[in-house]
Amino acid sequence: VQFVESGGGLVQPGGSLTLSCVASGFAFGGFSMRWYRQAPGKERELVAVIGNSGEYTNYADSVKGRFTISRDNWKSTLYLRMDNLKPEDTGRYYCMSPAWTAWGQGTQVTVQS
Repeated sequence: VQFVESGGGLVQPGGSLTLSCVASGFAFGGFSMRWYRQAPGKERELVAVIGNSGEYTNYADSVKGRFTISRDNWKSTLYLRMDNLKPEDTGRYYCMSPAWTAWGQGTQVTVQS
C-alpha cells in the first residue's frame, strides 16, 4: 500500500491550492479515505473524510466551507481543494485510508504574505 501526495506549495492568504494523492497496492474504490495535516510542533489532525464512492464527506470545523474533498476511483486518486487559505492552514498534508497503517511523505502547504 502506497500513497503519494502532491500539489502543495507557498500561497498567500486568501489563495487556493488543490492537493492530489495517488494510491496504489489496494482496491482504492472499496475504502473510505482521509486527509490529515500536521503543523510544526502540533499533533496530526483530521481534516476531511470521504466515503468509498463519495457518498458522504465530513470536515473539521476549521476548514468547513473552504475545503472540498473528492475522489476519482478510476484514477485511484484523492483530491483536496483548498480555498480562502489562512496562515493557520500551514502544515504538511497527508492522505490515508483507515483500513491501512501506511502513510505517504505528505505535501507541504505554506500560507503566508
